[in-house]
Amino acid sequence: MLDSMFHLQLTLLEKVVRPVIVYLVLVLLLRLFGKRELAQLNPFDLVVLLSLSNTVQNAIIGDDNSVTGGVVGAFSLLAINWLVVRMLFRSPRLNRALEGKAAVLIREGHIDRKALEREALTREELVEVVHRQGFEHIHDVHRCELEPNGTFYIEARDPSIADKRHEELLAKIESLVQQVNAMRGTGAA
Repeated sequence: MLDSMFHLQLTLLEKVVRPVIVYLVLVLLLRLFGKRELAQLNPFDLVVLLSLSNTVQNAIIGDDNSVTGGVVGAFSLLAINWLVVRMLFRSPRLNRALEGKAAVLIREGHIDRKALEREALTREELVEVVHRQGFEHIHDVHRCELEPNGTFYIEARDPSIADKRHEELLAKIESLVQQVNAMRGTGAA
């Protein structure tokens, strides 16, 4: 029993090369198909990502269901990911080329319809993202970007309530300082 659990049915080199090839192809395909797949905006995208892992499983492990084969495959995936991350960290130019750039979806409260179309996002999906970030309306958003990693960056158009209160507090403090200075000037005269 133990022999069949740990006996590799494929060569060690093949067990290492298979996950590396699948990893590189998946990175390329996700880059080509866009940031939407990474953002997981709807159930359909989630199903695609989950099915993708099942689809490439046999390509990674081949006919080998041994524990050793699984460990070698997992190690190979983690190792290639570690190498790619280090390589991208050391080469900002390569990182920009592979990751792409952010797509600006909202500018000054107005939706960029061409950007939405390029990213295959509907207006409803964008509104849902805006609502999840605590904004009531699109026109409340100064800028919304879909980052290359699939996350959204949203900047408020108007100052936040906390910023407004901070400004009011500073104005009141300044007024008090002026009153104190005026009283000192009057009292000293």
